[in-house]
Parts: sequence; C-alpha cells; structure tokens
Amino acid sequence: MPLADDLLRAPARVPFSFELYPPRTPGAAAALEETIQRLAEAGPGFISVTYGAGGSTGGRSLEVLRRIREHTPVEPLAHLTCVGNTYAGAAALIREFLDAGIGSFLALRGDPPSGLDEDDVFLGDLESAAQLVQLIDRVQAERTPYVESGIPGLPGAARVDRREGVEIAVAAFPNGHPRSRHARQHIDALLAKQAAGATFAITQLFFHADDYLGFLDRCRTAGVVIPILPGIMPITSPARLHRVLELTGEQVPAELEIALQIEPDAEAQRAFGIGYAARLAADVVAAGAPGVHLYAFNSHDTVLAVLREAGILTTTDRTTTDRTTTDKEIAR
Repeated sequence: MPLADDLLRAPARVPFSFELYPPRTPGAAAALEETIQRLAEAGPGFISVTYGAGGSTGGRSLEVLRRIREHTPVEPLAHLTCVGNTYAGAAALIREFLDAGIGSFLALRGDPPSGLDEDDVFLGDLESAAQLVQLIDRVQAERTPYVESGIPGLPGAARVDRREGVEIAVAAFPNGHPRSRHARQHIDALLAKQAAGATFAITQLFFHADDYLGFLDRCRTAGVVIPILPGIMPITSPARLHRVLELTGEQVPAELEIALQIEPDAEAQRAFGIGYAARLAADVVAAGAPGVHLYAFNSHDTVLAVLREAGILTTTDRTTTDRTTTDKEIAR
C-alpha cells in the first residue's frame, strides 16, 4: 500500500513514522541497529533517514536505509537535498537509491553550507524542492523498460509500460519558512511541490496544535490536497530546545522553556518533554491529522514513550518495554 494512500484511508489505528540520521561513530552505528529494530517492532508506516547537502553518493545514509529495508518489514524513506548539486549528480544519486530498492523519498531544497550566504555559493542546478520532485519522477521513468508495441504499420515501435510510481514526500512549514519573503510564500511553494508530483508532506516541528491546524486550514483553502503529516519533536532538555531553535529559527515556546528550566533534574525534564509531545500528538490527531511523524534523535525510548502516552501505541501493539536513556544531541 503506498504511503500516501495509508494516510488518506481510515486506518485501524493512527499511523506513525520516525526520522533517524546516519551514525557518526562505530559505537553509534551499533546502538542505531538496536534502535531500528525497536522502532520497527512498533509497526511504523515508514522510517526516514536524513542526508547531507551536495553529496555524490548515498554513503552512510544508504547503509542505514539498506539496514531498514533488508532487516525489517518497514518502508525506508530517503531524504534528498539539491543545494550545491548538479542535475547529473542528483540524478546519479537518485539512481543509486533506486538500484538499492529504495522507492520512497523526502525531497528537500536544503540549506547552504554553514557560515556562507546564498549569494556566495553555488546553489546547484536545481533551484527548488519542486524541481527535485520532478527529477526523482523523471529518473524513475527512465528506468522503465521499453517493449515492442506490436502496433501494425509501426515495426520496431516501442511503448513505455505503466511504471510503478515512487513515493515523494516534501517539507511543509506551519510557521513559515525562515527564508520566506512574504506570508504566503511557503504555501505557494507547497502548491508547486504538489503540482510537481509530491504525494504527501511532512511538517517542520511546531510547539502548539493550533500552529499545525491553522496551517492545515490555510493550505486546504489555497488548494493543497495531499496529506500533511505533522512532524513532532520531543524536547527533553533546555539544551536541546535551544539547539532546535537555533537550527530552525522557530519562536521560543515560553511555556516549554520555563517548564524545562524549573524541573529539578534531567529525569524530570525528560518526563515533562515526553508529556508535552504526547499531548501535542494527541491534540492534532483528535483534530483530524492523518498521523504523526516523530523525530527520534536515533533513540527509540523517548519516541515510543510519546506514542504510548498519547494513546497511539497500546499494550497490544508490537512494542517493547521502555527504558530511560540519555537524550542525544541533535546531529545533522
């Protein structure tokens, strides 16, 4: 069943999914193997794996995606960015993922290298995520074999068999993209991605249910019809909150910031952060969200605890006992 169809139909339970990133050390790689297994046991719709900008090969991202595909029943979803890449380089990368059996993607424009202004760097041949969506679709189309048509009077003529479509997700920004020049630009960009062939969207993190629900209403009014999956990030320490705000440009959520600061220790901060994310997930689902996408920070315990506290995972679901672990810092 295609991922977008899963989000559109009425499921027996609330769909959920996770985001991971490639490990940076051998020790982190070993820990990630257990995390993948534990997340897969919970039964997510897919697990996405982040990818750096401007790369020429799948590298560590592809290794993680292969691990998910070959050792779990879960659909792996590959992040792709286009900043700093050429058409040829991006097409070669897409073929590498497709050759490995990866058929689901999150198409992102990406950011310029840290410390450099967009005007000072080569941004690449692809100017937007919408163009990357089109390129993914085109590369997949080129892989479809030609067969003899058998049409009388056209000896040797060929036709293209109907191909299996790839799933292409895109990003959405409930509170606006930090580089948007006007209030509607991020919605216009989402409409362009939809027109290019995107099958569903995943939002940037947000801290209040109304941020997502108001954005959803504005998108539907503008003509966006693809499913928009809310992206939820459990914030379990002040340090993580500040790092997230630095990376995303989101406004400081005062209630969350104050609550994390006054909690007496790391365990209490973690418990509060799990509860906050769980309430957020439960609220958007109750209001009609097609599921939830959780940023896992390469650790299974926190996101599974969020799903359980939100009532999305129950004791009858395929999950294991929660164990408290130290939250990892964001690594992108």
